[in-house]
Amino acid sequence: MELRQLKYFIKVAETLNFSEAAKLSCVTQSTLSQQIKQLENELGSQLLVRSSHNVALTEAGAELLPYARRTLHEAELCRTRMDDLNKLTAGTLNIGVTYSFSPILTETLVSFMKMYPGIKLNIFYKPMAELMELLRSRKVDFVLAFRPTKPVDGVESHILFQNYLSAIVSSRHPLASKSRISLSDLENYDLALPSQGLQARNAFEHIITPDHHFRIRIELNEVNILLTLIRQSFLVSVLAEASIHNENGIKAIPLDLPDNEMTGCVHTLKDSYRKHSMQEFIRLLSDSFAVKERQNEWI
Repeated sequence: MELRQLKYFIKVAETLNFSEAAKLSCVTQSTLSQQIKQLENELGSQLLVRSSHNVALTEAGAELLPYARRTLHEAELCRTRMDDLNKLTAGTLNIGVTYSFSPILTETLVSFMKMYPGIKLNIFYKPMAELMELLRSRKVDFVLAFRPTKPVDGVESHILFQNYLSAIVSSRHPLASKSRISLSDLENYDLALPSQGLQARNAFEHIITPDHHFRIRIELNEVNILLTLIRQSFLVSVLAEASIHNENGIKAIPLDLPDNEMTGCVHTLKDSYRKHSMQEFIRLLSDSFAVKERQNEWI
């Protein structure tokens, strides 16, 4: 069954005249008759009673007519919807974001919502492991996070910018005047660290050794609260430098380590379809002030 066959059938049903229906459909009468005959053969029912002077709907034809109209209407809605999606005037974009990655998103979120008011954004802030599960189950379209210490099966990590692990301190802190900080320096102060399982914590534990002894006073899985504590105390935290973008009263001082690298990435399923809205969001993020200096285009 083809949409054009239903379209021809509806025209005949409305006009009860094959010649007029053919003219309105911009086809020859023989073409229209052949298409309706094929439709009848496929359905196994006669839809129209034809005579030399009259055309009438059979019981099957009268039953089919409202369904045919509904089908064409739904097909037109589908076509309109696809056009809207292609033109970024409608749709939904689901984005997974790690806590420490989130501060650099604000500029892009504001720009995207202004440019594409018809697209709904769903933002999921979760630890990396949970975001990877959401990505595998296709509940998010992509994930914004730093590159994990180990590759994730079935996931591609596209580099967006280069960053580094830093000691985060109040601008009043004794360490604030340093240009680099060693792990030995950290041993002299109380630490407020992101919770285990969060990316910055994973990266930190990947580079320390059992020989180091840190005074961990508090662990938090909420970066905003963590930064507030740092700002109002002499606690020290360890986060990616990008995590304090646009934050006042605190400083990010690079850790003096040979393997100190936090690479900001866009994570996608291998060989997955990329929505137009996703591509546009990544373009805006790549052009944002927070990312531009470390940008590495991949789309």
